[in-house]
Order: sequence, then C-alpha cells, then structure tokens
Amino acid sequence: MRKSGEERILQRLGQVQVTSALTPSSRDWLDRLLQRAGIERRNDRLLIWLVIGLLTALLCGRILGWAAGVGLVLLAPLLIWLFLGWRYRRRLQRMIEQLPVLLDHSVRSLKAGRTLNDAVLGAIDASRDPLHGALQRVRRNVQMGVSLDDAMSDLAELYEQDELRLFALGLRINHRYGGNASELLENLIKLIREREQGSRQLRAMTGETRMTATVLGLLPVGMAGYFLISNPNYLLAMWQDGNGQFLLLGAFILQVLGCLVLWRMLRSI
Repeated sequence: MRKSGEERILQRLGQVQVTSALTPSSRDWLDRLLQRAGIERRNDRLLIWLVIGLLTALLCGRILGWAAGVGLVLLAPLLIWLFLGWRYRRRLQRMIEQLPVLLDHSVRSLKAGRTLNDAVLGAIDASRDPLHGALQRVRRNVQMGVSLDDAMSDLAELYEQDELRLFALGLRINHRYGGNASELLENLIKLIREREQGSRQLRAMTGETRMTATVLGLLPVGMAGYFLISNPNYLLAMWQDGNGQFLLLGAFILQVLGCLVLWRMLRSI
C-alpha cells in the first residue's frame, strides 16, 4: 500500500511538471513577448526603463505642456511593442534560415545509427544562436520528462511559425506510427528551402510596392522634422494655440492610422 501510494504521488507530480512546462500563464504576456524577441526578462531593468520613461514624459510635459507628456506616455508602449515585434520577426527569420542545417545534422546522425531523439538533441547542441537559444526550451522540457514532439509543438506555438509546426508534426507522426525518420526530415528540408525561395521571389516582385508604402509613411514625419529644424517657431506657434494643438494631434492620429493601414497592406502581400 505504501509503494502504490508513492507511485501515485510521483505520477501526479510528473503530470503537474508536464502541464506547467507546456502551459504558460496567459496573464504573463510580457514574458511571452520578451521570450519571442530573445530578451531576458529582468525586473530591475524593467523598473529602470520605466522610471526613465516617466522622467522623460514629465520633462516633456514641463517644457511642451501636459498634452505632450500624456502623448509621450501613450506613445511609449506602442514604440516598445513595435520594437519587440521587429526584433521577433528578425530573430525568427534567422532561426528559419538555420533550421535546414539543424535538420541536415539530424539526418546525418540518424544515418550513423543514433535514435531520433538523440539526433535532434545533438543537433541542438551543434546549432548556433538564435536557433540554439530558442531550442534550449525544448531541451529543458525533454529533461523534465516531456516527449520531444510535445516539446517541439510547444516551441512552435510560442513562435507561431509553420516550419516549426511541420517539424513538430513530423516528430509526432514518427513517434506514434514509426517510419523512415531520415526521409521525413529530408523532405522537410526540401519544403523549407522551397518556401524560402518562394518568399524571396515574392519580396523581389513586390519591392516597388513596399518602397512606395515606406515613402508614404515616412514623408509626413520627414516634413515635420524639416520644419522643426528649419523653422521651429512655425510648429511651436501652432502648439501654443488651442486650435493648433487640435490640428497637430489630429494629424498625429491620422499619421499613426495611415502607418497601421500601410503595414497591414504590406503584411497581406
């Protein structure tokens, strides 16, 4: 009776570890954004940046008025979100470029007689950053008792990328039904390289459209910066007037909405 009770306790503990490893807290959205961007979360740094942002907003509010300080406070989270999104997309692109090399290393290890789990984990050790840093999450989950396909599925859902989902699906199919793992990985390498080639061709064909959207988004900002440098009293005089503040804030809101529309149009190409 004592032995069966201990086994039940260990089984429950193992289930709790697997659940906690694969089910991140939905409330900790900031940690998710930082993980996808490859930034280590440190509360002391976040506090320092928060204090710096508040002091900057107070300084701008003291010099330019309360509306400028409130606008800066509202604009700062948007700029941080855009920076994290840009860093995440750049990091993910480099990871997908490195993924065929990892799969090729796994195929060679499989042909040398190693198991699929050992081949993939060995390829993780031989990979380079940023893919190496992202796949450390998979290694930690496997060490905690999670199967390799579930750990890779968790990584794919974190980064929301089709290539990682296909990799996880291939591992799950091989784990459940067996088959030639090396042939499966070779087909996946071919698929990833074909998708990358198609993406580059699409970017080359839509280069003029993307450049036009970039010019349209940056032209009003450039004109406002030129006015501030050449004739700063022109915009400052408008800011001192109530109607001028209304016009400037309206122009800023329209500029942000226009940039968002152009960004959505570019993402749909």
